[in-house]
Amino acid sequence: MKLSSKLLMISASTLLGFGSVAPAFIANAASVKTASRSYQNRQIKVNYRYAKNMVIKNKTGLSGKTTALFSRKANPTTGAAGGYADLLVGLKGWGYKFTTTQKKRIASSLVINSKSTAADYANAIQGLKAVGLNPTKFKPAGAKKTVNLVSGLYRQSMSKQTPNVKSQVLLALTMSSTFKRPSNAKFSITSLAKSLVADQQSNNGWAYNNTAASVDSDTTSMAITALAHSKSSLSAVKSALAKGQAYLKANVTTSGAYGYVFNGKTVANANSTAEAIIALSSKQATVKYANGYFTTKQAASPLRAMLGYVNKTGSIKGATSQLIGVGQVNLATAAYRQSLKGHSVYTIK
Repeated sequence: MKLSSKLLMISASTLLGFGSVAPAFIANAASVKTASRSYQNRQIKVNYRYAKNMVIKNKTGLSGKTTALFSRKANPTTGAAGGYADLLVGLKGWGYKFTTTQKKRIASSLVINSKSTAADYANAIQGLKAVGLNPTKFKPAGAKKTVNLVSGLYRQSMSKQTPNVKSQVLLALTMSSTFKRPSNAKFSITSLAKSLVADQQSNNGWAYNNTAASVDSDTTSMAITALAHSKSSLSAVKSALAKGQAYLKANVTTSGAYGYVFNGKTVANANSTAEAIIALSSKQATVKYANGYFTTKQAASPLRAMLGYVNKTGSIKGATSQLIGVGQVNLATAAYRQSLKGHSVYTIK
């Protein structure tokens, strides 16, 4: 879902690096191009391989200017490059088996301390759970004893958090039924879901800065995914989800991709489309739209459009950060395939 780690706060300038040119597809008004199984498998294979090799080589990319993926020296605040949680959750969704060496590298790098934010906690919980480590008994880099990151996150205030952060926190805390709310928690799953619902704008979407003028498909998709995964029975949550899906229906581009608005124009890109596919895959009633269509004016399905950004190497066209680009696309395909089986990529035992 996104947050440099989706980046947790998405701005127009940040999103500019996610790819500005939508691949072209030829289709008449009555024929929307979908992603065949063979096309899916081919594109998914190379993208997954790229994602896997970033973890194996501990690099944020496989060519050009890269940095260490997990390193306290390269990333002293968190111990990992932004976007790592999506990468790890996506790989887990595809059944990747993290090695003991990789787990040790991650555990010895991640930094959680008194200065850590709610976003830092949420990303760490997601990442650790994905690789098979226990976030409730974790020894952060430089710490003398283990800490319960779930309890630590529950003690963070949510009152002034952005919708992006609230979504990431909600996803992190609902990844496992074993995650327990401490007695001194500052919020609950229910209160957090209500707070996220309250952030929904009049046009049915959510905005990174909580203003109607800045509503975007990325933040909206993240909120939909989080609220759906909360499995809340509240009527307000169900209503918000329906409205959010209506926003996605209304804002798909003619290419089938999703994007962000910059200087009055929607810039379609792989990452925004990935976020939307994850959101569509969060409910059995809407997963059909991931490789289908809302309108015959679409040239392609969102899945076909997104996979069109995948290069032969598995990297993502136009992405300034291959960690974020590759990580989110790989997460989206895992979420889609898991949803077809009735599972959520964010539910990890």
